[in-house]
Amino acid sequence: MPHNHEQKAIKTVYFSIFGNLLLAVCKYLAGFFGNSYALIADAIESATDTFSSVLVLLGFKYANRPADENHPYGHGRIEPLITFLVVGFLVISAFVIATESIKNIQNPHDPPKSWTLIVMGIIILWKVISLRIVIRQSKETNSSSLKADACPHRSDAITAVGAFI
Repeated sequence: MPHNHEQKAIKTVYFSIFGNLLLAVCKYLAGFFGNSYALIADAIESATDTFSSVLVLLGFKYANRPADENHPYGHGRIEPLITFLVVGFLVISAFVIATESIKNIQNPHDPPKSWTLIVMGIIILWKVISLRIVIRQSKETNSSSLKADACPHRSDAITAVGAFI
């Protein structure tokens, strides 16, 4: 990956990390104070998305290391491995969230506050914008890791629409 593309990719991953971290905090607080278990589950998903973006960032940092005795062609092949790890992590996270959601459905609780719908609408808008940014950067940099990092943005937008409904 050319140096300019590396810098774009790394900036995009930082965008994902900070955006997901901010969303996790906002979703949790809105879910807690708005009595919305869907927002709390969404906050957990955003926290796991933050972790997967950190994996992508570490992969980029490792891939940029110069060639050495054990890796005469460099460390660039780490990117497909990181992509695989991110996708595997997302599958496991989805399973855990689905399991917890099924358990939560079985317990009666008060309905969420109406203002949580506004929060969900803002989240949907933010995730669609984030998805477009990360997808565009993945195409510009030809990065499979960035493409994998876009998946959580897509799934967050979809689950936020489901929670909104």
